[in-house]
Amino acid sequence: MRIFKFGGASVKDADGVRNVLNVLREVGFQDTLVVISAMGKTTNAMESLVAAYFEDKRRISIVIQEIKDYHQGVISELFEDTNHPIYEKVQLLFEEVQGFLAWNKSPKYAFVYDQVVGYGELISTSIVSAYLNQEGLSNKWHDVRELIKTDNSYRDAHVNWERTESEIKSRVDMSQLNITQGFLGSDDNNFTTTLGREGSDYTAAILAYCLNANSVTIWKDVPGVLNADPRNFEETQLLDQISYREAIELAFYGASVIHPKTLQPLQRKEIPLHVKSFVNPLGNGTTVASGKGISPLIPCFIVKKNQVLLKLSTLDFSFIVEDNISEIFKLFHDHRLKVDLIQNSAISFSVCLDNKFGGLQTILEELQQKFKVVCHEDVSLYTIRHFNDDAVKSLQNGKSVLVEQRGKETVQLVVK
Repeated sequence: MRIFKFGGASVKDADGVRNVLNVLREVGFQDTLVVISAMGKTTNAMESLVAAYFEDKRRISIVIQEIKDYHQGVISELFEDTNHPIYEKVQLLFEEVQGFLAWNKSPKYAFVYDQVVGYGELISTSIVSAYLNQEGLSNKWHDVRELIKTDNSYRDAHVNWERTESEIKSRVDMSQLNITQGFLGSDDNNFTTTLGREGSDYTAAILAYCLNANSVTIWKDVPGVLNADPRNFEETQLLDQISYREAIELAFYGASVIHPKTLQPLQRKEIPLHVKSFVNPLGNGTTVASGKGISPLIPCFIVKKNQVLLKLSTLDFSFIVEDNISEIFKLFHDHRLKVDLIQNSAISFSVCLDNKFGGLQTILEELQQKFKVVCHEDVSLYTIRHFNDDAVKSLQNGKSVLVEQRGKETVQLVVK
């Protein structure tokens, strides 16, 4: 029994949906559960809808119509019969979005975000499921919010594993082809929650863990896991095999091919993860499993852009020690600032942060009361696993290095 995951790029248009059909026919679809993301850049469009709700409600109808037109274009190419039930189902989903925005009273951005953005996945899976049924691949569509139960940490929900496993085992019949969404769950009040951006990979791992799957395959627009993101680095090379430990290291440092939370549940049950190309489904791809650390053993480059570097020093030249550091980290935790790098000396402390939840400005005021604060915004954090001198020099060339940190296997550079 297998779990497949198709991302937004694989279903961005009608040809992409047709290709999902071709992949399933080519590699087989028996005893398979397919996780599908929102189409193309729909999640970004849904985020624009949330922004319109909070900033300019006059734009809501315009943004919804743009999203609707995009999906209607895909549907019209896939279904010649304009009376096909998919037209009505998708229309009802859009009406649900509009209804929520009309009656919602909550002022909390994260809550509204989760209730709205997840419709991208509900719409895409409805279209793909209907198309596969039309083409002879009978399947069962599942609302993943009934399967994955979480707490109410909106935008970054934590899985209730006991309840989730119970729901999945009682609802999913693995003797057939199943289709469901990535990224989503629901809390005790049945409000939608999300597992964080790129959370569809994590969804696949959750389902695999609970169903004791034989494998998970993530279908990408690249041939597998590369030693660098081709969008940021010119020369890249395919990695044939990666151990769980090495893959977790790469994910922790920000490798975009694998979501950081995806690997832990797979490693616990030693479920192999395959990363393969939906353009060439019979290609070897990359396998993440127990065994050899990384093959071939070459430098791996990772970059996180739009980071923040804070340099803190005490006002009275006293040491920065445990009580200072614990207070600083509590601020980071309370304002949801993710720490990516730390470097400290006796009277100074540098930290590279991801400010994706926008808590930076609030904590700066608090920190400035006790510390001298130097803040560098819009910096990039480069990480090289299995580095050599040439790899480091290639990143340093022409860049202003603000912080450099080296370990046995890894070097990190914060550059402006």
